[in-house]
Amino acid sequence: MELTVESLDSPALTKAQLADLLFDEIGLNKRESKEMVDAFFELISQSLVTGEDVKLSGFGNFQIRTKAPRPGRNPRTGEAIPIEARRVVTFHASSKLKEQIQEGTAGSAS
Repeated sequence: MELTVESLDSPALTKAQLADLLFDEIGLNKRESKEMVDAFFELISQSLVTGEDVKLSGFGNFQIRTKAPRPGRNPRTGEAIPIEARRVVTFHASSKLKEQIQEGTAGSAS
């Protein structure tokens, strides 16, 4: 399966486009394709919500990081406001993905 930027309707790859690719390349019907894409992202989301790291071989790692509370300020008024502790998702690309991006071959099978 070869996906190029030119084959996309927009500069962003959407879930609908992923489902269409499953339909075109694998032969799943449209409903099954959409359900598979939705299930994939739901599984990733639920794993992150429960605090588990998500590792996609050859792509990268999604991790939950807890940020400590810190002082901040309103940029418009300059008023000091506290920023509460929160959990954020971080993504670290794999070395394989980084190499593909540097070589400009992320969309082609070489």
